[in-house]
Amino acid sequence: MTDTTNVTNAADQNRYEVRVGAELAGVADYVERDTDRGRERIFFHTEIGEQFGGRGLGGTLVEYALTDTARSGERIVPVCEFVASWLDKHPDFTGDVEPVTEAHHAAVADSRS
Repeated sequence: MTDTTNVTNAADQNRYEVRVGAELAGVADYVERDTDRGRERIFFHTEIGEQFGGRGLGGTLVEYALTDTARSGERIVPVCEFVASWLDKHPDFTGDVEPVTEAHHAAVADSRS
């Protein structure tokens, strides 16, 4: 029997979660910010548990998170290197991405303090 993979937005924790069966397999953390160009979702950390590595769950998680973000009308800000790398390979999101600035790094730092 194969465990089901499920991705959800745990908005109360500002992160997307990927689960395999009932187990949390990984997360993509974000911070939201309002700007004069609209609302941004700044992705700053993505992690897949070691025991779940090599299954493509990181890509599944990020694809869901970015699709959900774009559909909601928010701009994608890829501070996280994994998200940025994934976007380099998937140019169909280009129109939804904001370049990373110092203000984005500051918003992430502020959210963690």
